[in-house]
Amino acid sequence: MTVAYSREWNPASRTTPTRSIAIIGGGASGVLMAAHLLRNQDPGIDITIVEKRAALGRGLAYSTELADHVLNARAPNMSAFADDPNHFVRWLEARGVETGDSATYFAPRRLYGEYLGDLLHATRDGDGSSGGLNVVGKECVEVIPHDSRVELRLADGSNIVADCCVLATGHDEKPGRPEVPPAPLASIYDDAPAASEPVLIIGTGLSMVDACLSLILSGHAGPIFALSRRGLLPAVHTRTAPLAISETDVPLGTDLTAFMRWFRDLIQSQEAAGGNWRDVVDGLRPYNQLIWQSWPENAKRRFFRHMKAWWDIHRHRMAPQVHERLANAIADNQLRVIAGRLLDIEPASEGFAARLQHRTSKLVEEIEVARIYDCAGIIADPAKSSNAAIRSLLEHGAARPDRLHIGLDVSPEGTLIDRDGVPSGQLYAVGPPTRGTFFEIEAVPDIRVQCQKLAGVLVQGSGQAAAG
Repeated sequence: MTVAYSREWNPASRTTPTRSIAIIGGGASGVLMAAHLLRNQDPGIDITIVEKRAALGRGLAYSTELADHVLNARAPNMSAFADDPNHFVRWLEARGVETGDSATYFAPRRLYGEYLGDLLHATRDGDGSSGGLNVVGKECVEVIPHDSRVELRLADGSNIVADCCVLATGHDEKPGRPEVPPAPLASIYDDAPAASEPVLIIGTGLSMVDACLSLILSGHAGPIFALSRRGLLPAVHTRTAPLAISETDVPLGTDLTAFMRWFRDLIQSQEAAGGNWRDVVDGLRPYNQLIWQSWPENAKRRFFRHMKAWWDIHRHRMAPQVHERLANAIADNQLRVIAGRLLDIEPASEGFAARLQHRTSKLVEEIEVARIYDCAGIIADPAKSSNAAIRSLLEHGAARPDRLHIGLDVSPEGTLIDRDGVPSGQLYAVGPPTRGTFFEIEAVPDIRVQCQKLAGVLVQGSGQAAAG
């Protein structure tokens, strides 16, 4: 697409830039970051997105082409801009999409990928660059901070130099997970198995729901086994009235037991008044990051060990039409959800023999399956990342894992913190890699706010540079 870019005058720019910003990743996080920077309309900023995929905005989440793979949030909650909640809805309507009651409409994920790509389309021309935006269709394999700039080395040997860099790599594209014995793990994007073949899905969260739905829509009629430690399925969305909660009413900084007692009491009170638990979960959302940051480290560890799985199924819910398909598969005995653990996998005549131990009874059951799908969640520990850019930052000491090893250590502004605990003046991160600091930072409504705030910081830095 474009050639390597540096702080020197860029022919694609209208003016000589005063600040150059490189964004690693062109999925949802990277596009939202660029969109908020461009929204500031500062002609002194040049932006370069480095993304190996051909289409911006897709990433892992929005690459599917199946119309039945829908968003897990209603359309009004998916605007790229928090202060313009109908932005996505208007985009849908302009393309003739029948949303009906938009407040209850769950759009296909492929449409949302198109929407994200269109956010930047108006600022780009045919060669992939326009104004202050460049797109480099290559993979970044190394990030090297220098005294006053950042160097990005690409897989083809070329490099990009910028004043600062924003890591927007999203979720890790994991290889086979080490706790699964060697077996060729399948992807939902592979060719479908034979219609009658049994399959095993490791995990019972939203990724499992996607895999199961993909199989069913492809005509698969064989048994589907879904295994996770607790065997919990995501709850279903219903129409809610988020509870109005004042920040002063939230018990910040308390121990985890006291907080959970307050939380349960609030739900019971809401249900007694005719509401449901969703009203409380949705009403608490504006304070989720604040709550997380107020807890001491031991409370965070206890939450992850004992409560996160329960929180996830209530917080990250599935659309009603998806729930209906899944419920039908369970009622028809096609989908069997098992709470337990995988002991081992051995080759078998028709695929693999998997031994499972049930959680409650401790019964060991052996099943034969043709394929195994890994939907057991994301790789969060940066030390195990398959992303070369993240690994290089750790190797150079320019970044470090957070204390829980669920992301990179960043400041509340999103600044990367190096191995010595010093915040960088050049390196930033948004989205899932910052979950250690923000916890709730994987959904668009949270990422868009984070990107808006960081854009303000970076634009202010541009103004200071110009003044200097």
